[in-house]
Amino acid sequence: MTDRKRELSRLCRQIVKIDSAFERAIKSYQSCPFGIEKPTQTHYQSLIRAVIAQQVSSAAAKTIGGRLQERCHGSITAAKVGALSLSELQSVGLTGAKVRTIDELTRATLSGEINFRRFPFLSDEEIIAELVPLFGIGRWTVEMFLIFQLGRLDVWPVDDLAVRRGWDILHENSDPIKPKALHQLGEPLRGMRSVVAWYCWRAS
Repeated sequence: MTDRKRELSRLCRQIVKIDSAFERAIKSYQSCPFGIEKPTQTHYQSLIRAVIAQQVSSAAAKTIGGRLQERCHGSITAAKVGALSLSELQSVGLTGAKVRTIDELTRATLSGEINFRRFPFLSDEEIIAELVPLFGIGRWTVEMFLIFQLGRLDVWPVDDLAVRRGWDILHENSDPIKPKALHQLGEPLRGMRSVVAWYCWRAS
């Protein structure tokens, strides 16, 4: 068993001690995978695909991502995307807003304003502070990047509807929980809130 698997197992036991509502979910659902497998995409590619996926279906995002990859001759890199005109970017099916977001992210990457090599040494909040000033990249997008790309274990995406829905289901809440209330309820679970979110997603 890898060190991360051991850590996740320990965190799951701790979660159940703190909140027994998660016991059945942890036993029943797929184990939390965060940080176990090496990401198949670069950090830049992960953010580009996250932008593409905003407010569109999975199928549409896959199609648009495939077209952009073709435009980039097989590999989406900042250098190749930066060589495309804005009209070429829009031609793959991106909205004007997403073109602006991808253009800003690409220019910030090429200039070194965003240096992904620094990210392992930055806290979650420091990474959020670096990325959210870019047009079209909000806190939720960065939270998903932190969890699924970087494998960070203490991200608490209370603005995610599925996380809130899963929490309500596991706790048998009659009224939908609000983000502010969920933020407070997550305080005893600090250090493992990404894992909690995973099981909320599974339950939703």
